[in-house]
Amino acid sequence: MKKFIVGLKELRENTDAFIAQVAKGNSFIVVRKSKPVFRITAPDEAAELWESVVDFTKVKKGGVALEALLARL
Repeated sequence: MKKFIVGLKELRENTDAFIAQVAKGNSFIVVRKSKPVFRITAPDEAAELWESVVDFTKVKKGGVALEALLARL
């Protein structure tokens, strides 16, 4: 995995290209006015932060209506 530094403006202008690079295993430190702001990395690298999400299409084909879900809470 390679780590790179990228400016916020460049990230905004070339988002798709950076997404493709992250998918290949690269990560980026994003800077704004020469100060680090955040890091972009693939989700598997941040696995401890990743939460499982319920796939409501497995509960009911086509998903579950929000109103029905909220009514059960």
